[in-house]
Amino acid sequence: MKRTLTCIICPNGCSLDVESDGRDILVEGNLCSRGEAYAREEITDPKRTISSSIRLSGGDMEIVSVRLSKPVSKAMIFPIMEEIRKASVEAPVRIGDVIIRNVLSTGADVIATRNVGRRG
Repeated sequence: MKRTLTCIICPNGCSLDVESDGRDILVEGNLCSRGEAYAREEITDPKRTISSSIRLSGGDMEIVSVRLSKPVSKAMIFPIMEEIRKASVEAPVRIGDVIIRNVLSTGADVIATRNVGRRG
């Protein structure tokens, strides 16, 4: 399998040529070792982060913005989004509050990214 990726780890934005036969991975075009590590992970177990919102009751707003505390396996995005859709929280909420701890045993927390006070 051959793929071309653009490295997103540093500002260089290297164009990476990646070839894999299922066992070995050959990476070319990287200007640093971080680019090679990025390409290997992107081929074997790509990771992503999520930004979303959760329903809020008793607050100045109806929702609070949230994000994951760390990237998770790309395969976990839709299951995690389902957990986020089911969740709700009571105001007040502060930036950094953990809304869902260790969501689906991924090691990532769903955390608030905005302060929201109580209504009234």
